[in-house]
Amino acid sequence: MNPTSPTMYILGISAYYHDSAAALLSNGQVVSAAQEERFTRIKHDPAFPSNAIRYCLEESGLDIDQLDAVVFYDKPLLKFERLLETYYGFSPKGVSSFVNSMPVWVNEKLMLKRNIRRGLKDIQAFDKNKLNLLFSEHHLSHAASAFYPSPYEEAAIITLDGVGEWATASICKGNGKEISVLKELHFPHSLGLLYSAFTYFLGFRVNSGEYKLMGLAPYGNPNSKDTERFGKIIREKLVSIKEDGSIWLDQKFFRYATGLRMIPDKKWAKLFGMERRKPEDDLLQIHSDLAWAIQDVTEEVVLKLASEAKRLTGLDNLCLAGGVALNCVANGKLEKAGIFNSIYIQPAAGDAGGALGAALAARYIYFGEERSVGEGDAMSGAYLGPSYDAKDVKRLSNKFSAPFKEYLNSKSLYKDLATLLDQGNILGWFQGRMEFGPRALGGRSILGDPRNPEMQKTLNLKIKYRESFRPFAPSVLAESAHLYFEMDSDSPYMLMVHPVVSAQRKEVPENYRSLPLREKLYTLRSDIPAVTHVDFSARIQTVSADTNPPYHALLKAFEDLTGCGMLVNTSFNVRGEPIVCTPEDAYRCFMRTEMDYLVIGQCLFAKKEQPKWTDKDHWQETFKLD
Repeated sequence: MNPTSPTMYILGISAYYHDSAAALLSNGQVVSAAQEERFTRIKHDPAFPSNAIRYCLEESGLDIDQLDAVVFYDKPLLKFERLLETYYGFSPKGVSSFVNSMPVWVNEKLMLKRNIRRGLKDIQAFDKNKLNLLFSEHHLSHAASAFYPSPYEEAAIITLDGVGEWATASICKGNGKEISVLKELHFPHSLGLLYSAFTYFLGFRVNSGEYKLMGLAPYGNPNSKDTERFGKIIREKLVSIKEDGSIWLDQKFFRYATGLRMIPDKKWAKLFGMERRKPEDDLLQIHSDLAWAIQDVTEEVVLKLASEAKRLTGLDNLCLAGGVALNCVANGKLEKAGIFNSIYIQPAAGDAGGALGAALAARYIYFGEERSVGEGDAMSGAYLGPSYDAKDVKRLSNKFSAPFKEYLNSKSLYKDLATLLDQGNILGWFQGRMEFGPRALGGRSILGDPRNPEMQKTLNLKIKYRESFRPFAPSVLAESAHLYFEMDSDSPYMLMVHPVVSAQRKEVPENYRSLPLREKLYTLRSDIPAVTHVDFSARIQTVSADTNPPYHALLKAFEDLTGCGMLVNTSFNVRGEPIVCTPEDAYRCFMRTEMDYLVIGQCLFAKKEQPKWTDKDHWQETFKLD
């Protein structure tokens, strides 16, 4: 683009399904992006992203009238067409679902232009005649979100999720500013919906519990008769997998096309010889084996799709987006397979990232602006949300009468924090801009010592208040990652799983694979047990001094003290809540849990020095958690 041309501002929006978000471009640069849930404190909030939009505008000092376009991430009329054709094709099944869904579609989805204008008007007044309101296709938004910020001039692009308008998966080719669709898989055949069906059957919540299913899978025994039987049932009864990665699902075993449930519970119970697990039920080995089987099927499909994308494009680079692209175990297997030389995954790969993709698609496809490719990606480490300063910390301190120590020298702060972490303390870490996407990447994180054998258990039970089987991720100095993990490239967005190197592993019993779930969980597996999953893998974030200087400096201070350039990194929240956004959110979470210290900027709060917590909201929230 000619540098003398006027600046072009484009706002992207995703909403009304789950994980609504807003993102703002300034001449193609991603200047701000955030999910609505972080402001409303409603996890996966699907509402119109008023707060996220307000943040994006305030961050850039813009009014709505100054925007060149507002772009929504999918096309509601195409979705409505799919809905009608699906109900017609499956009739008379699903009549009650059809009757129930119509008022929602007519009032909310078909009147989307009106609703967007109303939502924007609630934020600020604008000239509706000047508003350029555009709509991008769902999978194009995903493809654009991955390709345009990538460091590639050319790349194959794979998108995978539940369903957009009609598409459930696509293979595209990106070249410069162009994206061309080469192949699509259409509803009701969907890898994302297949995986969500097992999420539901194993007692987790659809559209939010898929990562729990992925975390449970390594507890499965790949050599057991149950696992072998489950894999055979899935491939012979539920899904037919073609060589090009396309799939066909037998709809008599699913209800998502016509009903309000994912599956017919009784049919699945008969098929697998086990009842659907209720969320409060204990996790048994048979559940882990079933999780392993569906994860194995997912990886097979992803690898076949990648091979087909390579065949169709002949390119060396691959971009990934869509909810299934958050399956970091499959991503790690894909990278190890070597089908492509280089892989880039959009860090906000789900629907939130669709807001960004919609804005990017409008800039390069609708407006036809030229694209320039830099050395790295254009996501700024995904640190695209709000930031806060020392004045905000002092307001917080005054509100809660909360004492803190302010450091004038950051080196002294990091040295003290390294000592506290080495002593086994758990630290809330709140620095700079909030992350965009589902991962905490050192902006809003809870940190611990990965060498501590009790750390995983402590974090799950006393901090996160969640299932004990859930693994934790390591943040590791990018320059030291090879000392701990079998990996050849950086993983800045925590979207790749790789094995722990043999030098870090410990011997386990010969019957390790067949041990009960809890015994397997508490078997010491490596010198970094808090981040080593039961299959000797880890979901890795490599940290660069260029992208996040404070976090890198803390890791370096810990390495200087202990010889270990790594920390446990989990998101700064408790179960059922979004990642914290503001200093007040962080302080409330700090006080509700057994965290020992909280650092916001260069201000350190010690739990033992805080006043007795008397906030009624705190006790109500704690009661709900129990």
